[in-house]
Amino acid sequence: MTIRKSLDGNAIGLMLLLCLCWGLQQVAVKMAAHAISSTLQLGLRSGIAAVLVLALISLRKIPFTLTGPHLRPGLLAGLLFAGEFLAVSYGLNFTTASHMSVFLYTAPIFTVLALHWLIPAERLQARQWLGILMAFGGVAIAFSGAFGNNPRAMHDMLIGDSFGILAALLWASTTVVIRKSSLSEAEPTTTLFYQLAGAAVALTAIAFAQGDNVLAAWDQAAWISMLFQSVVVAFASYLAWFWLMRRYLASRLSAFSFLTPLFGVAAGVVLMNDVVSPRFAIGALMVLSGIVLVNFRKN
Repeated sequence: MTIRKSLDGNAIGLMLLLCLCWGLQQVAVKMAAHAISSTLQLGLRSGIAAVLVLALISLRKIPFTLTGPHLRPGLLAGLLFAGEFLAVSYGLNFTTASHMSVFLYTAPIFTVLALHWLIPAERLQARQWLGILMAFGGVAIAFSGAFGNNPRAMHDMLIGDSFGILAALLWASTTVVIRKSSLSEAEPTTTLFYQLAGAAVALTAIAFAQGDNVLAAWDQAAWISMLFQSVVVAFASYLAWFWLMRRYLASRLSAFSFLTPLFGVAAGVVLMNDVVSPRFAIGALMVLSGIVLVNFRKN
């Protein structure tokens, strides 16, 4: 059994880069939304990335098989992964993107709670629990500017927000399945392939069933978006994430996920001329402070 350690400088730097990529993901989806539905985008990018993973496995001769002890947890992880993005896609039809960001990124809370009870090495102390709460509070404050009057009916908003919570639960469940099954010791490429293949099959099938047209006219923005989503996000960043999960404590890594929506809003400011309120700056400070508390270690 591999002994996982607390985060060091290399892990922190890589997690910051991953959070930046994941934050840009929302902007990338919006760039291509006029040509490709969000469900079809997520299905296609997963399929392309799955092919890239297989190419990497073949090139580096990495041990890989679709049978054996990894099959059942791999299929489960793939279904949960697909369900998470399907919930996000549906939820955005009813609620705002800011609401979805807040509710989706409650996933680390659910992950920490589950791992705290299931895995002794993942237990958090009072100081670290305070950091988690502070970070989540920072996310809520950063996005609270969007929680004012909304023209949508309350009923629709509650439906969308519920999909956000469901997506967070599915995300946390995926992490727990990986940590509590043979996938925790599997090659990162194996774990990633199961998730990507599951998402590609499920989401693409659902998109086609809904009548989405993959042959729609793609412009330059759509091609750039899909290239970024497929190669950078779904392939490179997820592969790096699973590599980190094999070496470092999952609860510490999950805490950094709070930075992703903040990076997403920052990308919106630079690329879409969004306005940042003082609440965002306060929330960002709380998130960073919370992460320091979560990862603080006594000498």
